[in-house]
Amino acid sequence: MSFFRNDAINRVNLQSGVQALAQNAGGVFVLVYLLRAGISVPHAFLAQAAIAAARFAVRPAMLPLAQWFGLQPLLLTGAVALAAQYLVLAEVDGLGAAFLIFLVVSALGEVIYFVNYNAYFAAMADGAQRGRQIAVGQALAAIAGVAAPVLGGWSLVAAGPRWTFACVALVQALSALPLIGLPNVAVLRSAPGAWRAARPAALLIAVDGWFDAAFLFVWQIALFLTLGASYAAYGGAMALAGLVGAAAGLMVGRHTDLGHGRRAVAIAYVATAAVVMLRAASLRSPALAALANALGGLAMPLLVPPLASAAQTLAKASPCVLRVMMATEGGWDLGCMGCCLCAAALAAAGAPPWLGVLLALPALAVGAPLLRTHYPRRTAAGSARPSARTTAPWSK
Repeated sequence: MSFFRNDAINRVNLQSGVQALAQNAGGVFVLVYLLRAGISVPHAFLAQAAIAAARFAVRPAMLPLAQWFGLQPLLLTGAVALAAQYLVLAEVDGLGAAFLIFLVVSALGEVIYFVNYNAYFAAMADGAQRGRQIAVGQALAAIAGVAAPVLGGWSLVAAGPRWTFACVALVQALSALPLIGLPNVAVLRSAPGAWRAARPAALLIAVDGWFDAAFLFVWQIALFLTLGASYAAYGGAMALAGLVGAAAGLMVGRHTDLGHGRRAVAIAYVATAAVVMLRAASLRSPALAALANALGGLAMPLLVPPLASAAQTLAKASPCVLRVMMATEGGWDLGCMGCCLCAAALAAAGAPPWLGVLLALPALAVGAPLLRTHYPRRTAAGSARPSARTTAPWSK
C-alpha cells in the first residue's frame, strides 16, 4: 500500500495512535472528572471555553518560535507538554487554584502541540494519498479507543485519580518517541498573502470547532449524567464507540482520495446528523444512550478524512502552511468557545441536556455544503471536473 511509504507520516500517525491511548484512558474523562471534583455543569463548559480562549490568545507566539526552531522540535515539545495537564487535573478540587492552573497548563500544551501537528502533517503528507494517510491515524485512534476507556474508568475507581492520571501522563509523554529524528520543516520569515489565503480553511474549521464542542464535550457530560455518573459505565460506553469506529477510517479516506470527496461528505454529514438526533432522544434511557454513543463512534472516522484532507490541501497550496494552520486552529477555538458558552448558558438556565446535544446540528447544516465546495464535481464520464476551490483556492 503506497500510502504507507511515507516514513515521516507513518511515525506521526504512530505518535497520534499512542496519544489516543492517553486521550481515551484520560482525556475523555476530563470534563466528567471535573464534575466529580465539585465543578458544576455550567462551570465545566465555561472551563472548556476558557481553554479555547487562552489557546486563541497564545497562538500568535507559535509563529516566531517556529521560524526559529522549525516545526519538528515544537511538535515533539507539544506531545510532551500535553502530559502536564493530567498531573494537574488530579489535584483539582472545586473552583480553586488547581483548577485555574489546570486551565492554563491545558491551553499551553494544546496550543503548542496541535498547530504544529496539523502544520507538519499538511507539509509532509502526499497529495494523492492524503485522505488515506489521515484515515490511518483515525483508525489507530479508534483502535486505541476500544480498551483504553475501560481501563481508565476501572483505574479511577480502583486506584484513584492521582495514579490513573499519572499513568495517562506517562503514556502521553512516551508518545513523543516516534517524533525523535523526524525531518524538520522550516517556516518562512515572510509569506505575503498567507493570512488572506487562510480564510477559507479557517471558516471551515471554525464550523467544525462548534460541532466538536457539541458532539464531544456536551455529549460527554450528558452521557455521564445519564449513566448515573459512573466511571465504569461511562468508560464501557466509550469503549463500545471505539469498537464501532475502528473499521471505518481507511475506507472513507480511500473513498476521498479516489475522487469521491463530495459523496464522502454527504454520507458523513447525513449519518452524523442522524446520530445527533438519536443521542438527543436517548438521554432518558442509559441503554439507549450507550447505543447512541456507540453509533457516534462512526462519526469521526467518517468526518475527519474529507474535512482534514480539504483543510490540509488548502494549507499545502498556500504561501505558508503554518500560518494557515494557525488560522484554522484559531477558527476552531472560536467555534468551540461559542458553542461552549451557549451550552453553559443553557445549563445555567436549567434547559434539558438534549437541547445542548442538538447544538451540533447547525454546524452540520453549515459545514456540509461548505466542505463540498472544496471537492471537484464529477462529470458524466466519471472523471473529476476541477472546481475553483481546487484549482485556485483563494482567488477572487
